[in-house]
Amino acid sequence: MRIRSIEVNNFKSLVGFRLDLSKFSCLIGLNGVGKSTILQFIDFLGQQARGDIQGWLEKRNWKARELSSHLKSGTTVPLKRALTFRVEVVDQDQQNITWTGEFSPSRLQCTKETVTTADAELKVRSSHYSIMEHGQARDSGKILFTFEGSILSQLRKEVLPESLERFKKFLLSTESLDMLTPERLRQRTKVSNGSLGHGGRHLSAFVFELGKTGRLKLARRLREVYAQLDHVYAKSIQAGWKQLLVREEFGGAKLLTEATHVNDGTLRLLAILAELASNHEFLLFDEIENGINPELVEFVTDALVEAKQQVMVTTHSPMILNYLEDATAGKGVIYVYKTRLGHTQAIPFFSIPSLKKKLSVMGPGEAFVDTSLSNVDEEIAAMAREGV
Repeated sequence: MRIRSIEVNNFKSLVGFRLDLSKFSCLIGLNGVGKSTILQFIDFLGQQARGDIQGWLEKRNWKARELSSHLKSGTTVPLKRALTFRVEVVDQDQQNITWTGEFSPSRLQCTKETVTTADAELKVRSSHYSIMEHGQARDSGKILFTFEGSILSQLRKEVLPESLERFKKFLLSTESLDMLTPERLRQRTKVSNGSLGHGGRHLSAFVFELGKTGRLKLARRLREVYAQLDHVYAKSIQAGWKQLLVREEFGGAKLLTEATHVNDGTLRLLAILAELASNHEFLLFDEIENGINPELVEFVTDALVEAKQQVMVTTHSPMILNYLEDATAGKGVIYVYKTRLGHTQAIPFFSIPSLKKKLSVMGPGEAFVDTSLSNVDEEIAAMAREGV
């Protein structure tokens, strides 16, 4: 599955926000305009199917009331405390799925939501739910159980039509790596539950659970840029803790190093490649260039663009754009900015007339470097006035 578009109103600075997504999307823009907020919102959508919204907030040191925007709406209608969203998804059969919801921060749940697939519909209204399949009622009733996030988080597989169950699995397969930190990547952990975890803290268990074949493939990919790397190990030690080690070869001598002493760049690259080998369907990376040697940027960029997953990254580096084909850049490079009211908005960077012209004679990275982003904001404002 792939997310085709998102619309959201009242999530932090995302007020009246809409974004069309490609298989590979790269968010650019000045600091503080909301690039990370977009990643956080997509991660929030995935968390709806997991149900543990309170736990998600605690990991980020957020309070529920901080989810809602404190900005003015820009219209005569004030913002409500609830946040609303609409997500368009295309499934493996190229059929459309639409998901709309109204999330209450005080109740930590979607008090209203509708999921519509080609052959089924789930609807929640006024503490009641109904499920239709092929136009026939399949299940309905008053909601007598407690839940956080979407009601999908609590409905059993036996209750859901196949298309709704596949959609739920897709949401569960969204993985955010927006806060990878070397300290967390080096930690020993017992289990990963299929996730690298907050900041990458489950890396050792995640690599262990890839299995021997998965680790061999991971080492093979790493050797493309680290010729001295011989193998990646992950083993279970006392009390079930998982230990991550890297073996390198220098002059015929092999050196085994635990993750605690592996350099930051290698660990970060290892985590990225491990995720690309996973079964997750949508991956989110914040400031993808962090900790990556400039000589490895092309390798990382190519790996992300060619990934089987849908991928969204943020970057401040023109080097990332330099290694994108013009067609990929034209669709996938998204310029994020803020309006005078502080609302985050987004537009395909190379749909802006001056940038489209530059792309015809420059590479994407060159066009980015050659552009004053303050002038871009003025051009976007002029486009809005002219109704472009």
